[in-house]
Amino acid sequence: MDTWKKLTLVATICFSLLISAAGGAFAAAQTTCPVMGGTIVNKELYADYKGQRVYFCCMACPDEFKKDPEKYLAKLKEMGQEPELLEPEK
Repeated sequence: MDTWKKLTLVATICFSLLISAAGGAFAAAQTTCPVMGGTIVNKELYADYKGQRVYFCCMACPDEFKKDPEKYLAKLKEMGQEPELLEPEK
């Protein structure tokens, strides 16, 4: 594993511990797929649910998410992340 990946992993772990210690008082923007756990690299892979946009790591994840959205939203919350809020339609 190269140095950059190691530093990113350490930073992610430290941030996760900080979120846990804060009791989930605040959540970070979503960077991790709630279905497979991969890193979000393509913001064109998403599903909208109850005014929120959830991003995914691959093409298979949106369909899986749609089977039980609440389960995967809870996973995001456990990771200390939150989906993007959509602007209400006017």
